[in-house]
Amino acid sequence: MSKAILITGCSTGIGHVTAHALHKRGYHVIASCRKLADVERLQQEGLTCIHLDLNCSQSISLAVQRTLELTGGKLYALFNNGAYGQPGALEDLPVDGLRAQFETNFFGWHQLVCEILPTMRKQGEGRIIQNSSVLGFAAMKYRGAYNASKFAIEGWSDTLRLELFDTNIKISLIEPGPIETRFRANALNAFQQWIDSEDSVHQLQYQQQIARLAKEQSNNAFVLPAEACVESVIHALEAPRPRIRYRITKPTKIFAILKRLLPSRWLDKILQKAA
Repeated sequence: MSKAILITGCSTGIGHVTAHALHKRGYHVIASCRKLADVERLQQEGLTCIHLDLNCSQSISLAVQRTLELTGGKLYALFNNGAYGQPGALEDLPVDGLRAQFETNFFGWHQLVCEILPTMRKQGEGRIIQNSSVLGFAAMKYRGAYNASKFAIEGWSDTLRLELFDTNIKISLIEPGPIETRFRANALNAFQQWIDSEDSVHQLQYQQQIARLAKEQSNNAFVLPAEACVESVIHALEAPRPRIRYRITKPTKIFAILKRLLPSRWLDKILQKAA
């Protein structure tokens, strides 16, 4: 049997293109989606796809059980990709909105890894790939909830890597930067759900943010298609010594250098303009 990989968040974007690319490469791909309609659509596309809602502990456990049934009790890799962005100033974000962000972007990932690790330990190998962000190490305003969730994933993944040092289970982080996906549309829905923009001191800035998120395309000069992440995922899966971090886009690579070289206040000025 070919090596099996479970991928979360496969309805569109990075998860979708990666699932298809690895399937063509010969992997036993178990794609997963939160919405049942998307599960059915991916099945019609020729992928093995299961239901997995990162907001629901029971759904995660059932998905792990189903994955192991489909793979004969083995699982070589997990690509934690399912996530969304919650825009808005931190002072306007209700605690429940922040909790919702962390349920999907952090706690769901934590449970999924913890339930899969015993299988990887038993088989003596495994790869865990976490889809982080440039915002996992360089914060930008009005993205505080997402910043916090990705900073948390970075620290969590670094810790897990240290704790698995004496095993053959490798941990890698993907840090994409600007990628053309449905991320903005999903972020706009989250903004409208949790942020009261009319009574906020940030009302003017929110109007600009809404206009940006409502565009079908980002018009960012540095944006890359979701396919740009596939090569890094493959390297993280197949290299004898995979990298700890894969920085995909030019802004991610630039900010990684600037964060090491510049005083924080200088970097703040650049990040203010970049936002």
